Amino acid sequence: MTLANTATPTDLLDRRSAAVEDMIDRVREIERRLGVTRPALAAIERELIHLASRTELFPKEQFAIRPGKPTIYRLAEDPDSRFALYASAGALGKYQPPHNHTTWAAIAGVYGQEHNVMYERVDDRSVPGKGRLRKTGERTVTTGIAVSYLPDDFHTIQTKGDEEGLHLHLYGLSLEHLPNRIGFATPEAGEYERFMRAPNIGAPLLLARDLKAMISDGGELTILDVREEGVFSRRHLLFASSAPLSRLELRIDALVPRRSTRIVLIDADDGLAQRAAARLMNFGYRNLAILDGGVEAWGKAGYELFSGTYVPSKAFGEFVEHEEQTPRLDAAEIKALADKGQDMVILDSRPLDEFRKMSIPGGIDCPGAELVHRAFGLVRSPETLVVVNCAGRTRSIIGAQSLINAGMPNKVVALKNGTMGWHLAGLKLAHGETVMAPLPSADGLKKAKDAAERVARRFGIRSIGLSDLERFEAESDARSLYVFDVRSPEEYRAGHRAGSRSAPGGQLVQATDSYAATRNARIALIDDNGVRATMTASWLLQMGWEDVYVVEAGLTGPLETGPERRSVLGLALAKSHWIDPHGLKALIEAGEAVVVDLDTSLRFRERRIPGALFGIRSRLKDLVPTLPKGKRVVMTSGDGLVARLAADEMQALTEKETAALLGGTEAWTAAGLPTASGSDGLPAQPDDVWYRPYDRATGVEEAMKEYLSWEIELVRQIERDGDTRFRTFSAA
Repeated sequence: MTLANTATPTDLLDRRSAAVEDMIDRVREIERRLGVTRPALAAIERELIHLASRTELFPKEQFAIRPGKPTIYRLAEDPDSRFALYASAGALGKYQPPHNHTTWAAIAGVYGQEHNVMYERVDDRSVPGKGRLRKTGERTVTTGIAVSYLPDDFHTIQTKGDEEGLHLHLYGLSLEHLPNRIGFATPEAGEYERFMRAPNIGAPLLLARDLKAMISDGGELTILDVREEGVFSRRHLLFASSAPLSRLELRIDALVPRRSTRIVLIDADDGLAQRAAARLMNFGYRNLAILDGGVEAWGKAGYELFSGTYVPSKAFGEFVEHEEQTPRLDAAEIKALADKGQDMVILDSRPLDEFRKMSIPGGIDCPGAELVHRAFGLVRSPETLVVVNCAGRTRSIIGAQSLINAGMPNKVVALKNGTMGWHLAGLKLAHGETVMAPLPSADGLKKAKDAAERVARRFGIRSIGLSDLERFEAESDARSLYVFDVRSPEEYRAGHRAGSRSAPGGQLVQATDSYAATRNARIALIDDNGVRATMTASWLLQMGWEDVYVVEAGLTGPLETGPERRSVLGLALAKSHWIDPHGLKALIEAGEAVVVDLDTSLRFRERRIPGALFGIRSRLKDLVPTLPKGKRVVMTSGDGLVARLAADEMQALTEKETAALLGGTEAWTAAGLPTASGSDGLPAQPDDVWYRPYDRATGVEEAMKEYLSWEIELVRQIERDGDTRFRTFSAA
């Protein structure tokens, strides 16, 4: 069975991005050869006219004029803020008084008429705030016409004619980096002041119907929802990855490795996506659009909205159970069998940290892809009943079906509803357990490899060598590539291929959208013997990922050790000061500092610096009025990275010196300094992260029931949505 929807292909964003990039490259070369001169500007005009004449790249609905919203749309900007291209939408009668640019500028018409009157400044500039201009000419910029300016030239612009206008404006430096621009109140000159202090700049818009078509056109596409995770979990698009603006710099490089892939940003039409677009452009991402009207516009267009997190993976789990009729037993049935002395092994398919919090009594931790890798050596008798569980449903279903697909001779069942079902049945859970399935024996490993070979044949899994992987890596500017090491985190830290990410196979399948945000990207999987990579690949293929490969001998050659390297974009640009834990303690005791904690509300509840205020980085502006006056602000977060990124933002909002705690709250705790816990200082219903049923302080059982019902309903909801490519493969 395949759930699919055909839609009209659209590659407009890719074509526009490529055309813009090509034009900017030629303009760079012109400036390099000719400098900032009139001949250079004449050549730049010709390039800009050529781009503007491709009117099909600039549909009006993507550059709309909406009251209170941006009408200047950023199309390109170098990471160093140079060579910034904008599409400026002009309502009839729009007028800008005489102003300069302090950098070179060129304007070309897409449609409509933008009338320019040119001036030169003729006073001796001896009187601050005053000056005189002399008119030097005028020109109406429309299709096929351009005008250009040197840094000290002045001009006015006015939209004329009988239609709104759209014009391309190209600058040697971005509008946000021109603090010395000035504007005169009238062409007669006189007094002047700084021009365009805070330009309202956005990214091109995309209608819901166009995004719906893009989802199914076969091209690479990334949909990022930049609201906080808790808000995202209430209503979001099926294939949107949660990438909160608050933590965008920490996640984006791993989520979206290719800078030119299509990215559509989602918010609540509240400006978050515009802020994210500006940040991403500065990081080198250059193919950006924003869903016009936000998430509600998607719903109003008649398209499906989903609640929860990791929805594609969880929906897939329900699809698998429905299609494969994965055997399952409920908690009461398994408990009754155990009480009768049934030969049974209970394998918990979650990572150890989750297993440690709560587990089925007698259970053994064997996360995800480890099941086929280790279970053949663990289960000694073909008569042993194998029970696979997780906290809810997805990993129980996928884990049990993995063993069945691998040809395990034992009877294998999923524990219906996992530990939640066990708890709701009134049965006691274990806590603090650490029993893990041992690594396979030689015989167990041989059986696991034989099973993996059968799975590879059944699902048509493709293998590649290191030379192929190196070719993929060399092509990663043109085609997105994710390289995942699907072994355990401990094995990854002991030695891994440089550039690969740690993504234990079970978790990768459980939360694919949190690892790989770009649809239709290549995925290469690495392990030590092929078993875990093959099993993971089999599930990704069934989820609809077409280009999935198992890397043979992927751990050959020099290996890196230690945890995964984190690329935090923008961190090097942070200018705020550090303060160490003992220095902060002294300031607090002297009553000279207030601490703002930007960690998640869950971790704030568990551990924080006494007296710290809870904050959300994307909402710092709302927090400022609550800060005590006369105190220095010190930002903290778990490891201090988010605090470091946010300190400059807080300082700009408060105009007071702001510091970041070196090493964050983890360093404070490691220094042996006191901490507090509890919900004091938190909103009644925090929305920064998704709260699992067992994270809640009250109503846990009701939340569990709602969660399990939600999971079961997903299979019907994805059918209504129509965009999934889930599939099954006939058994050999």
